[in-house]
Parts: sequence; structure tokens; C-alpha cells
Amino acid sequence: MPQSPSCRTDPETLQKEVEVHTFRGSGPGGQHRNKVESAVRLVHIPSGITVVASEYRLQGRNRDLAFQRLREKLIRRNRKPGPRIATKPSRAAKARRLEQKRRQAQKKAFRRRIFTE
Repeated sequence: MPQSPSCRTDPETLQKEVEVHTFRGSGPGGQHRNKVESAVRLVHIPSGITVVASEYRLQGRNRDLAFQRLREKLIRRNRKPGPRIATKPSRAAKARRLEQKRRQAQKKAFRRRIFTE
């Protein structure tokens, strides 16, 4: 997905930049669900983000829910990532750990010499 500059999330701009598709929702619901195109799919043209809402029987409610989801996704996408935290141990930390291991090995070797003689 190409990274675009920040996308506007105000309702007026979103309605201009979005393709709205309606379709029949799937799943249980019987005759109403099978005959009425109440599910809504929104495609945000600049970013390529697609959202779907088919929870409600009313197209208007599903449209509102889809716009809400699209707004949330755009806000999440516009958020700047925080600074990266280094997870690799430093060279000094590695050296300290190896030195501790050497000392521990020397202690164990010394104990072996004392108890086996």
C-alpha cells in the first residue's frame, strides 16, 4: 500500500473521496436479508482502503458505521510511529555477561579441583 501524505478525515472530504457500493449482506436474516441491498462497502480512492458494514438491516446505519470505520483506519494510518527502542544488547553488556560467565566457570573449575583431590 503506497504511503500517501496524511489523509483528511472530516466527513465532507471523505464523502467526496469515497466510492460507495451497496450489496446484499450474507448470513442469516431470511427474506429481508436476501432481497434488500443494505450492506455497504466504502473504497477510499486516495489510499485504497476498503471497509465493509453489514451488521444492521438499514442501509443508512450501515453507511454511518462504514464511514466511522474508515475514519478510524485513516486516523490510525496518519499516526506517526514513535521512536524505535533498541532491543539489541550493547557491546559492553555482552562483554560484562561473558566476563561473569568466565568467572563462574573458574569458580566451578576450582571447586572441582578441591573436591576431586
